[in-house]
Amino acid sequence: MALAAASTLSGCNGGVLDPTGTVAEQNKEILLGSLAIMLAIVIPTALAIAGFAWWFRAGNPRARYRPDFEYSGQVELVVWSIPTLTVMLLSGVIWIGAHKLDPAEPVPGQGDPIEIEAISLDWKWLFLYPDLKIASVNQLVAPVGAPLHLRMTSASVMTAFFVPQWGSMLYVMNGMTSRLNLRVDRPGETLGRATQISGDGFSDMQFSARALSRAAFDDWAKSASGPDFDEAAYRELEKQGLAAPQTRLLADPELFADVVSQKIPPAPGPTPSPRPSPLGDPRVR
Repeated sequence: MALAAASTLSGCNGGVLDPTGTVAEQNKEILLGSLAIMLAIVIPTALAIAGFAWWFRAGNPRARYRPDFEYSGQVELVVWSIPTLTVMLLSGVIWIGAHKLDPAEPVPGQGDPIEIEAISLDWKWLFLYPDLKIASVNQLVAPVGAPLHLRMTSASVMTAFFVPQWGSMLYVMNGMTSRLNLRVDRPGETLGRATQISGDGFSDMQFSARALSRAAFDDWAKSASGPDFDEAAYRELEKQGLAAPQTRLLADPELFADVVSQKIPPAPGPTPSPRPSPLGDPRVR
């Protein structure tokens, strides 16, 4: 059974069991540690059930039949002490992990931190790099080894930001700023997603998360082109619908603050939209 279970994990690429970031690696350790603690109870319990069923079978004359048995201190000690120890161990793991992996806790890394502002829209993600003056739609790009300082908000309904291979999931809400610190240790591309149902286009609310070498990241930052991304471009982007990935120059470094403070009014939220036709999805802008 153990070998069969292990074989099923061989295809778990690109998820929480295949981390490429230091926070995701620690999340994996907590998951596997908690699983081991629980299996230490589940496996003996399953074996005991099978053993009791076999020993007290109708055809075993050596099994003692005790219809008047009501209480045993020894049995009660075993029944209650093992679950109590399990809860204590799991509580300790969760307590330590919750404080060690506080989303707002700084994560050390190499070089200067990368400041990223993320805005959740219906149904796309906008990533702003205020220091680099870059606006990226549905593309989160970061250099390997650098501390990532993310500030996130929603310009519509509540949703959740999650890159399984990079680290912790975090909820974002309108009018509030959520902070998340990450670091990616291996180059590569993975999928980020929204994990909170937010309407008809929710299933397609995904983005590319790419970790590049510092030189490749600098080249990407210089590749931003097209018309400057300003408030007018943002108001067009926030309209309900999907969006193709794009990278543009950021004209207004205070755009994120204006969204959080609701100086730019929030979107009305999801409304029913046409289903995709065989010729393509009409929601893609």
